[in-house]
Amino acid sequence: MCGIVGYIGPKPSKNIILRGLEALEYRGYDSAGIALVDSKGGQVFKQVGRVNGLTQEVEEEASNAGLAIGHTRWATHGGVTVANAHPQMNSDHSIFVVHNGIIENFDELRQRLEEAGYTFESETDTEVVPQLIDYYLKQLPSFVAAFEATLRDVRGAYSIVAISTAEPETLYAARLSSPLVIGVGEHENFLASDPSAIMDHTKKVIYLEDYDVAVITKDKVDIHNLKEDTHTSPKIELLDYENEKALLGDYPNFMLKEIFEAPAAIRSATLGRAVVEQNMVKLGGLEGVLGQLKYIDRIVIVAMGTSYYAGLVGEYLIEELADIPVEVQLASEFNYRKEPFSRSTALLAISQSGETADTIAALKKVEDYGVLRLGIVNAVGSTIARMTDAGVYCHAGPEKAVASTKAFLAQVTVLLLIALHLNDGRSKRFRPLIEELNELPAKAQAILDHTDEIKAIAEKYADYRDFLFIGRHTGFPAALEGALKVKEISYLHAEGYAAGEMKHGPLAMIDENFPTFAIATDSPLLEKTYSNIQEIKARKGPVLALATRGNKAITKFCSDVIYIPETEPETQSILQVIVMQLFAYYIAIKRDNDVDRPRNLAKSVTVE
Repeated sequence: MCGIVGYIGPKPSKNIILRGLEALEYRGYDSAGIALVDSKGGQVFKQVGRVNGLTQEVEEEASNAGLAIGHTRWATHGGVTVANAHPQMNSDHSIFVVHNGIIENFDELRQRLEEAGYTFESETDTEVVPQLIDYYLKQLPSFVAAFEATLRDVRGAYSIVAISTAEPETLYAARLSSPLVIGVGEHENFLASDPSAIMDHTKKVIYLEDYDVAVITKDKVDIHNLKEDTHTSPKIELLDYENEKALLGDYPNFMLKEIFEAPAAIRSATLGRAVVEQNMVKLGGLEGVLGQLKYIDRIVIVAMGTSYYAGLVGEYLIEELADIPVEVQLASEFNYRKEPFSRSTALLAISQSGETADTIAALKKVEDYGVLRLGIVNAVGSTIARMTDAGVYCHAGPEKAVASTKAFLAQVTVLLLIALHLNDGRSKRFRPLIEELNELPAKAQAILDHTDEIKAIAEKYADYRDFLFIGRHTGFPAALEGALKVKEISYLHAEGYAAGEMKHGPLAMIDENFPTFAIATDSPLLEKTYSNIQEIKARKGPVLALATRGNKAITKFCSDVIYIPETEPETQSILQVIVMQLFAYYIAIKRDNDVDRPRNLAKSVTVE
């Protein structure tokens, strides 16, 4: 992985590809490249580092070919080198391929090709694809036949795009468990792993499904599904994506912009859904499965990373408000375990991008179980949005920083709405929570209005190497998310723990150089959290507390305190996480880190 762009048409393709690659930079990558083909032959340009390092060379030396593919790579097989960057080529440099995903049997294929006389120039799994196409092209009558024969040999997850000097007017593309979308234009067509790369050119798109092979010219798209062995008429859809919202504006980076969009993200997630006047929660995305939901007696939430922590908050909310047992599992573990699964169980997949490979695999695992598959995603039209039976969009808008911020807040808000929806007004908590959801954006804004205080405290702690985050109830998954944010963008060691676990091991780490971020907002468990803080202080550990505004008692045994507005227990984690996002952000800025593109990470994890 990480980003793919392609173009076929009458315009100089190099500029379209470069701008498309720039639009995909938010996903995280380590190298970039572009291949162009016209009637005179092919050209390849590759560099380690950012797309802007590639731009000058391409603009000066590349032809005005109307066919090109480009790629931003996040290394999986082989180090970060020019040789390992994409596009990858066959031995005589007549076939060019870009690839997202992992080819699991590449060692076997490579050995087979080497025995047939092929030599390899990279360490990547991708290079077997152009070499294998070349191998079959010598035996089969057409490029598409060789391409499909190659795909039948390949095991793994992929989106693959290929071009050839022998066919300078055709793009070939295939997808299996890795997103790929075709943009439809007038006498031109586009290709991308993410719609944001082609939004400036068209909003008409064709989503490729698993096992689809597309043959694309400037005027036509032909799709053959390898699994079903059928040719399908492309279904053109209109993208619902406001690209202008993804512009940076006056902010220094996208992460800070997206943190400051928290009030809008919460408001968008509740708009038209939490209806105070009618004392109801309306979720249009679930209306088609209301009959099935009445018979659900267990919900399994599957997710990864930040979305997993949102799911852990949702577990508390759904169990306490809807009286339905909930399990939250890492999708990567769920996929490889055996467990009882009845038809009265619903699987709920959470993913910001809607393209998370492990979460998609979890949905595929239960395809034949006859269970209800639900989704919470932010990206409209994404794979998970299309493969689930029903679901709820987050409506958080584009999120370009690799570390998720506003999407987490929207996910938790949606999970609370689902809990209330399943409760159907039975709980005394129903009305107060609907009202609180409508007040929450203003309370989030109140936190953002005092970022200078958070910044000053964060900078005070920026030189520490280790952090412990602790919390209770929904504050526990919030602590996990706070620790993750510090790890992701500050590159510091941080751990999240349930506060009650302190005496069961973590206390051994505490000394004057190991600060604790204690979530100690008002709750029935606050005094127990006080006890945990006292245990840390007794071992000379610095404590930074997050408390509810008006709590002066906590200052007696904490080095520093950050306050949030008073809110309902069920919505506290939303406000808590905003503070921790800012805390991690200002530490990272103090340490001069690239907060939008943290090292070694990618925005959309499309491989297992």
